[in-house]
Amino acid sequence: MADTDQHQAQPLGVIILAAGKGTRMRSERAKVLHHLAGKPLLTRVVQTCHRLHPSRLVVVVGHQAAAVQEACREDGVVFALQKEQRGTGDAVRAATQQFAGFRGDMLIISGDVPLLTSRTLARFVADHHAHRATLSVLTAQRTDPAQYGRVIRHANGQVVRIVEARDASAQERSVREINTGIYCVAADFLFSALDRLQPTNAQGEYYLTDIVAAAVRAGLPTRAVLTPDCHEVEGVNSRQELARMETTRQEQLRRQWMDAGVSFEDAQTVYLSEEATIGPDTVIGPNTHIKGKTVIGSNCQIDGNTYIENCTIGDNVRIYFSVVLSDSQLGDNSSAGPFSHMRGGAVLAPHAEIGNFVEVKKSTIGERTKAKHLAYIGDAEIGREANIGAGTITCNYDGFRKHKTRIGDRVQVGSDTTLVAPLTVNDDAYIATATTVRQDVPAGALVFNRRQEEVREGWTAAKRDKEKKIG
Repeated sequence: MADTDQHQAQPLGVIILAAGKGTRMRSERAKVLHHLAGKPLLTRVVQTCHRLHPSRLVVVVGHQAAAVQEACREDGVVFALQKEQRGTGDAVRAATQQFAGFRGDMLIISGDVPLLTSRTLARFVADHHAHRATLSVLTAQRTDPAQYGRVIRHANGQVVRIVEARDASAQERSVREINTGIYCVAADFLFSALDRLQPTNAQGEYYLTDIVAAAVRAGLPTRAVLTPDCHEVEGVNSRQELARMETTRQEQLRRQWMDAGVSFEDAQTVYLSEEATIGPDTVIGPNTHIKGKTVIGSNCQIDGNTYIENCTIGDNVRIYFSVVLSDSQLGDNSSAGPFSHMRGGAVLAPHAEIGNFVEVKKSTIGERTKAKHLAYIGDAEIGREANIGAGTITCNYDGFRKHKTRIGDRVQVGSDTTLVAPLTVNDDAYIATATTVRQDVPAGALVFNRRQEEVREGWTAAKRDKEKKIG
């Protein structure tokens, strides 16, 4: 028992391989930077590994190294550079310096397995410890093993080696147990085995898989641990595989939120970000996109064709059909739409309402204030219980700088009003219909533009006669 406890107490190091180009993606962007459910593939893998609380976590970068580092620059992440992409064994060897003096077990994983869970990894590491293995490899069964490496076992079930598909014989290619590329290896054995790797294969590369045969030859205890969910350990190698994985992940997210009390009127048409959260009893309509770090409260009604990104939405909020919301806040019991647009830090206070074809940019709309029709509100602060009439525009840009409009409490703004910033309209003011306001308005004042209305009787008939003569 004491030996087992000592083995389990070994520190854990993690190496994530993220140096490859991903040529089958046919992309200028490194493969691990492509997104799944709104998050880069590599970021997902890094966050999964962090949940195991490793003592060291190293990401091996190569192709587009600076961009890859930027995608997962978190506390506790260290980077190693593989200058030339010469195989997985060479990639792991690139992290040797970062693990100088390390005594423990090494978890090695590719940066393109985004559906892998920390639970599966924890079980895998626990099995490695329980069997006092020097080397363990996580495997899966596939009906179509395709280009995955095959796990070759002895008749007694003991793993013998892993052979890459390109180097496999016809008999070996018939094996359905595949290598996931995930290993747990004693550090002292790993780095000594890496030094002995040779590129004697069809690719002329240093294969990490060769360390399995090396451990067997040395008579060291090895494990091939079969995972029951082959989809969880799939890597992304092409656009088609990424699309299929996106479908899988979206189904998982929708089930997760339905189990938490959220309703989807047409679940298959709703896109959800990995980082979004939704409160219970919220109903989400068809063709809705919820992206980024959006937070949606409880008992909200979100109609169809809605796009929401990086927003905070309170409880009991109503979002009508075809609304676009980005980087904005909607308070409790507020409403937006149909055909509204909020962006750039716009805020709706509780019980505020915006309606048809109203755009709000970098503005705050106070509690119980309404702007229900055809308005542009930019760089403005509007107080409580005000009413913004149809066709109102805050003229916030003079061609050089943006200026602010301040509207107080209980202000009534008539239809077709133009507010030329910088401008302050104080509490309880009344702005008449079709007014252009260029100067500050005192509290309780009425402001209007004088216009002489003229009526010319018989004008239409005269105009028609004139046009007939011209024609």
